[in-house]
Amino acid sequence: MVRILRLAEMTSQDLSALKRRAELNIEQALSIAKEVIDQIRQRGDAALIEYVRKFDYAGAELENLKVSEQEFAEARESIEPEIKSALHQAFVNIKEVHERQMPEEIQLAEIDSGIFAGEKVTPIASAGLYVPRGKGAFPSVMLMLTIPAKVAGVSKIIVCTPPDKNGKVEPASLVAAEMAGVKDVYRLGGIQAIAAMALGTGIVPKVDKITGPCNVYGSAAKRILYGTVDVGLPAGPSESIILADEHTDPQIAALDLLVEAEHGPESAALLVTHDESLALKAAKYVSEYLTKLPQWRQEFCEKGLSSYGGILLTRSLEESLEFVNEYAPEHLEVLVKEPFSVLGKIKNAGEILLGPYTPIPVSNYCLGVNAILPTGGFARSYSAVSVFDFLKRAGIGYLTPEGYAKLKQTTQTLATYEGFAAHAMAIQEREGLLD
Repeated sequence: MVRILRLAEMTSQDLSALKRRAELNIEQALSIAKEVIDQIRQRGDAALIEYVRKFDYAGAELENLKVSEQEFAEARESIEPEIKSALHQAFVNIKEVHERQMPEEIQLAEIDSGIFAGEKVTPIASAGLYVPRGKGAFPSVMLMLTIPAKVAGVSKIIVCTPPDKNGKVEPASLVAAEMAGVKDVYRLGGIQAIAAMALGTGIVPKVDKITGPCNVYGSAAKRILYGTVDVGLPAGPSESIILADEHTDPQIAALDLLVEAEHGPESAALLVTHDESLALKAAKYVSEYLTKLPQWRQEFCEKGLSSYGGILLTRSLEESLEFVNEYAPEHLEVLVKEPFSVLGKIKNAGEILLGPYTPIPVSNYCLGVNAILPTGGFARSYSAVSVFDFLKRAGIGYLTPEGYAKLKQTTQTLATYEGFAAHAMAIQEREGLLD
């Protein structure tokens, strides 16, 4: 049975625990991650293959960690036509959205007579993408990561993804990678995958940036390796808020509450509403819909909805919105009567999906917006994966003689005030050196 919490009756400790969710509770994983990372740092491939055999699959060999061309061919033949068709439609929409994000390569504007300022945008040289697997298959994640990297123009893209216990990489994910134009795929997961991409080994090249959703162990590895490599946005266990009012259909609210809950026992799924009648009805429907799920998915949902999630009853829509902004969910689905009327009040969310015709699953797969989103409350300061994750900006400046004349005295004055004598001298002594 899904738990119902009343915000007004919760202690500060209860509220803190609810907002903390699973991703931030990774202390126990940090010691394991540190050991693996230290060993790979010191011993490279020798340590890597040991951990792949221990955590991924027992028959691993260094020479077959990279997926072969034959495996790509077999993957193309093995998946059903309707899967290929679905992947293609998702690919087209995702590519379109991300191509629209691309800025001009050079932006230079004359901000005053003779004073030109702007920026030059270039792709990063290399990126490592992590595509999880667990008990499921995630070709959609492969598309969400590889497409923006390719659109951005990253020249070296590698993917790490866990194989099954026989060393086989999920075939639809390989088809998705190939569809996006990425063929450097390695069959390894978890801490060892993150460490290999961050540090580089003989087999796995070092990259400039790593991004992709991880479990608590991958998140722990990223935390340790922060500063060694850009580890991208914090993307840990799934989380969602379904924001509802008295006009929301309780069956739709119940259905959509289960969406992110089924990802795993560490997922956090909340229905937030000020309407008690809706809360009670939705709880009833959750119990009914749970029986229609596979047993292991039922267990995931029941664990998550009784620990990190559930139904949160507030006293008003305004209080619900305040909680949403404090929680900063990964996915936010707005099921209130007039969703656009509250859009401007939502400040913190990885994505905002408006109305009953825009459920989270459509966004996860084929709407086109990126579904790799910040978790753990980091939607306060991080954004969804986009082409901007794979681009860097360099400022550009150009002064004509007229522009320089306007700025030289200001520059010298401020340099002198801050005590930078060489800065001031570079301006003062320039007199007579310029034509």
